[in-house]
Amino acid sequence: MDSIVQPATAEHPSSSRNRLLLTVYTAAIFVSALLLFSVQPLFTKMVLPRLGGSPAVWSVAMVFFQSLLLAGYAYAHLLMQVKNRVVPVVVHLLLLILAFAMLPLGIAGAYGEPPASGYAFWLLGLFVVSIGLPFFALAANNPLLQAWFVRTGHPAGHDPYFLYASSNIGSFLALLSYPFLLEPMFTLHTQNRFWTAGYGLLILLIAACGVLLLRSPKLAVTEVRTEDANAPAPGLVTRLRWIFLAAVPSGLLIAVTAHISTDVAAAPLLWVLPLSLYLLTWVVVFQSRPLLPHKWMLMLQPVAIAGVIVLLAFGGEQNLLLTLGGHQLCFFVIAMACHGELARTRPAAKYLTGFYVALSFGGMVGGLFAGLLAPFTFSWIAEYPILVALAALCRPSANERFAGLAKWYWLVLAALALALVVPSYATGNLSTWFEDHRVWVAGAVGVLAALLALALNAGRWKIFATVALALALIRVYPADEGRVVTVRSFFGVHKIVETPGGYFHVLMHGTTIHGAERFRNDDGATVTGRPEPITYYHKDGGIGQAITAIRERNGAPLKVAAIGVGSGTLACAAEPRESWKFFEIDQSMVDAARDPKNFRYISSCAPDLKPVIGDARLTFAKEPDGAYDLIIVDAYSSDAIPIHLATEEAMKIYKDKLAPHGAVVMHVSNRHLDLEPVVVGIADANDLKSWVYNEDSGRDADYIFSTDVVISAREAADVGKLASSKQWEETEADDRVRVWTDDYSNILGALYRRLKEGE
Repeated sequence: MDSIVQPATAEHPSSSRNRLLLTVYTAAIFVSALLLFSVQPLFTKMVLPRLGGSPAVWSVAMVFFQSLLLAGYAYAHLLMQVKNRVVPVVVHLLLLILAFAMLPLGIAGAYGEPPASGYAFWLLGLFVVSIGLPFFALAANNPLLQAWFVRTGHPAGHDPYFLYASSNIGSFLALLSYPFLLEPMFTLHTQNRFWTAGYGLLILLIAACGVLLLRSPKLAVTEVRTEDANAPAPGLVTRLRWIFLAAVPSGLLIAVTAHISTDVAAAPLLWVLPLSLYLLTWVVVFQSRPLLPHKWMLMLQPVAIAGVIVLLAFGGEQNLLLTLGGHQLCFFVIAMACHGELARTRPAAKYLTGFYVALSFGGMVGGLFAGLLAPFTFSWIAEYPILVALAALCRPSANERFAGLAKWYWLVLAALALALVVPSYATGNLSTWFEDHRVWVAGAVGVLAALLALALNAGRWKIFATVALALALIRVYPADEGRVVTVRSFFGVHKIVETPGGYFHVLMHGTTIHGAERFRNDDGATVTGRPEPITYYHKDGGIGQAITAIRERNGAPLKVAAIGVGSGTLACAAEPRESWKFFEIDQSMVDAARDPKNFRYISSCAPDLKPVIGDARLTFAKEPDGAYDLIIVDAYSSDAIPIHLATEEAMKIYKDKLAPHGAVVMHVSNRHLDLEPVVVGIADANDLKSWVYNEDSGRDADYIFSTDVVISAREAADVGKLASSKQWEETEADDRVRVWTDDYSNILGALYRRLKEGE
């Protein structure tokens, strides 16, 4: 019973007090991490409509989060230099209360439309003004509470890093629950209310931590293990190594996320998967007895690097499972090896806050490289292979086996590089063979790097050089046949591919064809005259039929709004005296489509075309009501859909801009997401009827593709002959599919429906 427990002395705090300390501090750190990482997908989703749902929004958001994390860790480090225990507690509680006064979360009212350029810096400013202070206060909690815990005199205080694992468990659960629980079940408004309530609970928990610290016996605070007290301060080389080990996986996180989200959707579901794995690595490596021993991860790391090489060599031949699973599994192993090295070399508890500052600084450096520097420096996604190669340098120094043979390796590697690269500059059977077997060639060099590490225990620089050669071979022998030109902007990387023989010019984003034009006939003769719309826009396809039907029903020249320029194909769908107005968010896309060396649609059919630049939800809303006979929504970026253009509120804008008998055509072709019921649902919510077209053209070789199209109008008569066409099916809203709004969307459901269909 409590009444017979002997009073604790300053030198020997009671076991019940120790349990209370551990419980309260663990709970506070857990809740803080839960809030810290649930706010990331929550607020980023709020911001998405401002910039077209681009995956780059998440990359810039990650730069913001990592930078604020560094600021929070530095603040905690400085605050803990104060010897007085009262000052850190009071200062931090005041900061938390001030931050709480800014809640609930919301986009700062002073921020309107994005500028014409400089999106990344505008977005960073938006994050700082809107959630900078609440996030900064949360970012400081982990190192600050651990430092407080050390000063309480708890027996486990000499090695408080286990609390970092608890922190990352909270972060991991927050991120994993978002796409599978919070996003499908609750609106953004409800999520925001939950988050605000959680912030209030956290303030109470941290206040309790502060009280426990202040009530700790003074002598207990000074009790530190002798070896910890005498531990030397980490040197500059060690600190630089920590920064490097933190920077590589942090940059890889953004690179992998951008790689996979480009081909599916700019949605929290795909953002949080890599970030969850990233946090899981921190959970595992800082356990007292890790479930996955570090030596295992060091053995698997070169295998994972070789796996990335093979996946990148395959290029567009990947399916959804391979894209999502393969890259993320390899990323997990690489991050485990890097973070395991950090855990292995962590300093004594007295240097804890400085260690976390180094980690957060490295995370920010990696984020800045992958999220801001790379998009402005490279015309293709070069940061992914660069960071994969640098991961080899994260390995510890090694004593090489067969040192006598190892010294000759540099000469052997140089000869191998010459033998593999020189054929790329030649023509003939040898060059063709290398192009046809690029996966095997690059993969074999990647496997060689793995064997160096596993069989010879080779030095990290030898492994790095071998991996760099393998990745260079992927670039030297690209997956795309023909001449390739890349165009990169904030909104992604587009490839303009000239097929062998120059028969077609193809616009690609990620692995998806976004438009194409025939430049030569089958006999090799140059195509002359007005270009024929192909790919998804052929006259016999869904979009082509819809344009023809509305034109015939209207009986007069059409007034059309087209959201999305692409390769400019729809410019040649217009007829004389018709008025077509285009809306496009990416100026670089317009510039590429306007150049007749790439595509001739605009130069031939609409040389004076001046698209409205900006996100269509913002720019199109300014158009006069009742102005358009037809609105075509085709704003895809690869298979990454701008969700805010497929909500009930978005459809209301389209409806308002329609003439009395107008129609809205939405292109919903997508490999991974079933969007037909989504569009039918948002149309029904606006009292519009919908007809669905889904038919395979069987003419893929001619770049004439099957399309999924939904046309919506007020009455059946408004869509003309489509209402009675056997190719178009009038479709009712599915009661099982919740209507998407600006406050609610469910990517997981759309993904599940597509997988259920077996596509």
